[in-house]
Amino acid sequence: TSFRHGLRRASSLKEGAFGYSGQLFRYAKGPISEGAGTEGDWGSSLRKLSIINPTSGDATFMKEIIMGYQGEMSLKGLNRNQFEAAMMKILRYRLKTVGRFKVYCTQSTFYMEPEEEDVDMDLAFERVSKVFGLAALSRAVVCEKDFDTICQTAEDYLGSELHGIRTFKVEARRADKTYPMTSPELMRELGAYLLGKHNYLKVDVHNPQFKVIVEIRDYGAYIHGPKIPGEGGLPVGTSGRALNMLSGGIDSPVAAYRMAKRGLALDHIHFASPPYTSERAKLKVKALAQLITVYTGSANLFVVPYTKPQEYIRDNAPDVLFTVLMRRSMMRIANVIAKKQGCEALVTGESLAQVASQTVKALQCTDAAQDLPILRPLIGMDKTEIIETSRHINTFETSILPYEDCCTIFTPPHPKIRPELEEILAAEAAMPGLAALEAEAAEQTERIRVRITDQVEFEG
Repeated sequence: TSFRHGLRRASSLKEGAFGYSGQLFRYAKGPISEGAGTEGDWGSSLRKLSIINPTSGDATFMKEIIMGYQGEMSLKGLNRNQFEAAMMKILRYRLKTVGRFKVYCTQSTFYMEPEEEDVDMDLAFERVSKVFGLAALSRAVVCEKDFDTICQTAEDYLGSELHGIRTFKVEARRADKTYPMTSPELMRELGAYLLGKHNYLKVDVHNPQFKVIVEIRDYGAYIHGPKIPGEGGLPVGTSGRALNMLSGGIDSPVAAYRMAKRGLALDHIHFASPPYTSERAKLKVKALAQLITVYTGSANLFVVPYTKPQEYIRDNAPDVLFTVLMRRSMMRIANVIAKKQGCEALVTGESLAQVASQTVKALQCTDAAQDLPILRPLIGMDKTEIIETSRHINTFETSILPYEDCCTIFTPPHPKIRPELEEILAAEAAMPGLAALEAEAAEQTERIRVRITDQVEFEG
C-alpha cells in the first residue's frame, strides 16, 4: 500500500530556483518496513515523489536527493578542493550503473540529484553509503524557504513516520543567515505545527524516537529524517596506493578495509602453492577481493605461483625459522610487484603476538627484507574486534571457509618466536638459489582485474 499526500498550499509556492510555480506536490511512499518509526530505518521506507500539475492533472515524478556530509575532509586546508573533487568522481562512478545523477558539493555537503525517472533510490543510497569520506548521509526533499511550505512539506514527507511512535524532536540548521527565523524559532514553530497534526506525540529533546530535520541552505530548505552514519575516513585514492597481502583469512580483508578508509587505493597480492593449495582456495581469495570492492573500489589481484620458493625454503632452511624466512621471501616478491604498479607501501593483516611470526622480533626481521613501508592497521586489535569488522564488511563467512592457504602449509610445530636478524640472514645466505626462484615467481604472476560492478561468483 502506498500513501499519497497532497500539498494544499500550492498558492504559497513562488517561482524560484526549482521551477515549482503553480505545481502541487504529491509524495509517494512505499510500505513502511517492519519496525519503522525508529531513527535507523526510516530511510528504507521512503520511495519517490511526484509533481501534479493542478491544471492538467498530469503527474511527473521527481526524485528525492541524497545528501552526503563531510567529516574529516572538512578539516583540510588549501587542498580541500582536491579531496572534494576526488569524492565527487567516486560518487559519480558508484552511481553510474544506477542512473544519471547530478553530483556537486557546496557548504561541506555533497548533493546527488537524480536526472531521470524511475531511479532506484534505495540502491543509490546503498551504493554511496559505503563510500569513504562521508560521515553521514540522508535522503531529503527540497522546498522553497517559506515557513508554511516547510511545514506542509515536512508533514507530507515525514508525517507517516510519526505514526506508531510517542516522542519526536525537530532540529533546524540555518546555513543561510538571511532567513528571517532563527534556528530555535524554526524548531519551536515547526514542532508546534507537527504536534497539531499528531496530538498523541510528545517532544523529547534528549532521546526522541524520531527526528525531523530542516536545513536552511542557500538554494532551498532541505527536509529529511535522521542522518544515517556513513563510513567516515577519506576518499579512496587521496592518500596514494598500496599493495595488500590478501591471504584468504579473516584479517587481511579487514586490513584492506581499514587502509582504504584512510584514503589508500589498493591492489592485492596472493601467494598460491599448488598442489598444496587448491583452485578453490584461489577462487575464495578472488571472492574476498570482490566483496571489499564496495569499500575499496575496483582493484587488481596478483596471484603469485609460490610453490617452488616455498619448497626450496622447506628443504634448505632450519625448521624453526621457516615461517619468518617465508614471510621475508613473500615481502621481497611483493616489493617487486608493488613498485611495478606504482604502489608506495605494503599492507598486511598482522596483529601483534597473534601468531609466532607476529612478535616484535619476528616483525623486525620481516621489515628488514625490503625497503617499502609496511602498514599494519590491525597491529593493536584483538581477534574479537577484527571479527566484528569482518562481519560489518561481509567477508567473515567467506574467510572462514576451510581452504588451505600457503601460509599454513609446512608450518613447523615449534617456530622460533624471537628470531634474531643475524641468524635469519645467515639462513638466507645458505640458500643461494632462492633469489632466482623469487624472480621467476614474480615474473609468472597472474593479474586478475576485480571490478566493483562484477558479481561474486564463489559460493564455497
